[in-house]
Amino acid sequence: MKKNFNKNEYLHGLKRGYPIALGYIPVSFTFGLMAASGGLPVWMAVFISFTNLTSAGQFAGTNLILSGAGYLEITLTTFIINIRYMLMSLSLTQRFDKAMPLSKRMIIAYGITDEIFSVASMERGILTYSFLLGLITGPVFGWTTGTFLGALICTSLPEGFSSAMGIALYAMFIAIILPPAKNSKPVMIIVILSVAITCIIKYVPLFNGMSSGFRTIIATIIGAGIGAYLFPIKEEKDNSKQKGEEA
Repeated sequence: MKKNFNKNEYLHGLKRGYPIALGYIPVSFTFGLMAASGGLPVWMAVFISFTNLTSAGQFAGTNLILSGAGYLEITLTTFIINIRYMLMSLSLTQRFDKAMPLSKRMIIAYGITDEIFSVASMERGILTYSFLLGLITGPVFGWTTGTFLGALICTSLPEGFSSAMGIALYAMFIAIILPPAKNSKPVMIIVILSVAITCIIKYVPLFNGMSSGFRTIIATIIGAGIGAYLFPIKEEKDNSKQKGEEA
């Protein structure tokens, strides 16, 4: 009979997730600064990070909360931004241990992020619950700890200085966008299109009554749609080439 928990596999996952945890701390620190400077208490900022672990969606959703947006706007915005995690989870389930129960699958689904998905995808063989649990433990801890430190430090700073720290959020987004846009022409085109669409929606008088959340939703859908149409992934051709080589 197989054991439900394997200590060695858990430690292997923990080791693989350690670099992700370190990388999450400065990003979540920025989130903590933003949340606290916007008026959220430290415990609320930590609670959001611990229950979400969604990076861009979390930033966008919290910004909408701070601006007083409605529930529908917040829900749609975070859903569209985070919908990629559904695809990642579906992809990973193909390599899960078939005996893994639904309750454990839900726990692992909670911890799926872009970085965790990448590391898990590169792992060979069956992805066990013990390994995946170890893989998400460090990143969850790093993301939550960074948020706590950022929010705590923000509350101890003078009000004017803590408010000015919000500029770190924009610097973070620029740091995220520029490297892939520089290395990929399609990404650069999509970024420029998305910015142009956002500006049109914001400054054209016809859309004056539209809130920032719905502007984000529309720009995301249109930008992603144009990108998918102009730069489709030629999966079928790649598969046919591979089959030809194998033959």
